[in-house]
Amino acid sequence: MEATRQIYWNIGHGVVIPMYLLVFAAVGVMVYGFWRRLPVWCQGKRLDRFDRYDERVKRMLGEVFSQAKVTRVTDGGVFHAIFFWSFLALLVGTTLVMVQADVLTPLLQVNLLSGEVYKAFSLTLDLAGILALVMLTGLFIRRFVIQPKGLEIVNDDYIVLQLLFAILISGFLLEGARMAATELPLKTGLELFSPGGLLAGQLFTSLTAETLLVTHKILWWFHFALVLGFFCALPHTKLRHIFTTTANAFLAPFEPKGFIATINLEDDSAEQFGAATICDFSWKDIFDADACTSCKRCQERCPAYVTDKPLSPLKIVTQIGELAESNPRGKLGETLSQDALWSCTTCRACQDICPANIEHVNKIIEMRRSLTLMEGAFPGDEVRTAVSNIEVNGNPFGFAYASRGDWAEELQLSRMEHDADVDILYFVGCYASFDKRNKAIARNFIAICKAAGVKIGILGKEEKCCGEPVRKLGNEYLYQITAHENIQRIKDYNVKKIVTTCPHCFNTLARDYRDLGLDIPVEHYSTYISGLLDAGRLRLASKPFSFTYHDSCYLGRYMDIIEQPRNILRQAGGSLVEMDQNGYDSFCCGAGGGRIIAEERLGGKISAVRVKMALDTGAPLLVSSCPFCLTMFEDGIKTGGAEGLMQAMDLAEIVAERITA
Repeated sequence: MEATRQIYWNIGHGVVIPMYLLVFAAVGVMVYGFWRRLPVWCQGKRLDRFDRYDERVKRMLGEVFSQAKVTRVTDGGVFHAIFFWSFLALLVGTTLVMVQADVLTPLLQVNLLSGEVYKAFSLTLDLAGILALVMLTGLFIRRFVIQPKGLEIVNDDYIVLQLLFAILISGFLLEGARMAATELPLKTGLELFSPGGLLAGQLFTSLTAETLLVTHKILWWFHFALVLGFFCALPHTKLRHIFTTTANAFLAPFEPKGFIATINLEDDSAEQFGAATICDFSWKDIFDADACTSCKRCQERCPAYVTDKPLSPLKIVTQIGELAESNPRGKLGETLSQDALWSCTTCRACQDICPANIEHVNKIIEMRRSLTLMEGAFPGDEVRTAVSNIEVNGNPFGFAYASRGDWAEELQLSRMEHDADVDILYFVGCYASFDKRNKAIARNFIAICKAAGVKIGILGKEEKCCGEPVRKLGNEYLYQITAHENIQRIKDYNVKKIVTTCPHCFNTLARDYRDLGLDIPVEHYSTYISGLLDAGRLRLASKPFSFTYHDSCYLGRYMDIIEQPRNILRQAGGSLVEMDQNGYDSFCCGAGGGRIIAEERLGGKISAVRVKMALDTGAPLLVSSCPFCLTMFEDGIKTGGAEGLMQAMDLAEIVAERITA
């Protein structure tokens, strides 16, 4: 007998029309549920996320079917991905059965599900169902038994898991009842290609034939009702993320990572800058709340949350969603605390790890903009003072602007106002200009350039703060003032290329300033030094040393510069011992988001946590390539009890020590 099975066995083809009517009705209920959510999303401002359509579709399909972002974290991610692939196989298999029964057989008299094809089909679907059950059990244990810290359990979790378990288990029971009446008594060997059904069928072997037929029909309708319930529940439970998270892969921005929209401050019709209510966000910001799966990866990676500060990126997103649904005109500040918003370091660890492409950081910056521009709020008096210093003197320390280039007095550097014919303009930044420790970094970089025969120039007193710290704190007004002044000065000198030792200056000049008219190439000194080495213009003596390397958030996650600094340090003789969190998973130093000019009053010190990670490697040297990071680590070593155990150095110091003719 040919291997196959009778579709609609014991049910009859008379069920086809009512079955499809019920399916269409359930799909209609699902569509209507999503339709009812449209007004919630549309409360936000317009935002075009439908350009480059083909690229968006390709990216969406790639992310969904590969589950690459989901599997990046093994804690629950692999379970979820395997469950998705298994459930997808069951969905495709069920669809194929319907096509066979309702199209191919009656219209074309063709049976694809027969012979060896049927055996492979049956075995594949059974194994997929078993795998789905195992993975769902793993997810159940993780959520309800292990209960990772910070993972909140809500009613939705019970509903969704019970529904999925019921669908899978009832499917196996249904198959078992059919096999108990058809395949098991004959023992043709076909039952071996349905191991799950074979196991479930043992439960029904003692039933009479009549009872078995009734049981099978009850199970068929029960399983069918559960599937209909699944469709109906999609818009109203966490299951909606099947659609919304998929949609977010399509809607994710194509702008460079960390892109912040530039406010038109000259718009006289604007009554509000930043987000004070839900309606001040874009529709995508509100949609993000529905795309969120509450997996808490963002929360686990957030340096503020890890150090017991009041910020949870997960709660920020969910609270925005709750407000959008219940009180869209309510003030965000009445639900989201200022302490939480000011705690963000804008490190983008939350966005980088998020499998749903949620844009956490931009939401926080929009709310900071409202606090700063509309209410005159600051995280503390020290920030107010630093902002005032930038306004008056062009730096947060309050030093006279005329002294900005004093660190280079003995270096015989070209000042652009006297000699603008240089290979590169070194945009020094505030810390390398005024901070004693970081002045050494600037001098070392100059030494490196001179050894490579690079003619370098600086703006000196004509340079001002790039504006990045105040912009990330929400003060777009001061940022644009300083940015326009820097841009005009740079353009006046027909600069060919800009190099900076600060990743924050690098991001600002290379990306943010483009919105304001700067189109000159900008490079971070790590890649610039790497280029000098590759070209043979710079040679290093290899002197062995052991080190661990810290990836600056604004260099790694923002600008994808991961390997170049490591390669330089290896060429210098370094032996790298990686921290557990490195590369794109690096842990923030705590200085980003304007926090470099703010005191860390709440929770523990982020820098001390990072220094502890470095100490755990056993390496005596912590190397970074950012003045903010170096400043924070020197403090973290002192306050974290690591003095004498570890030293913090900059990449430029290592390279300058090993320059050879």
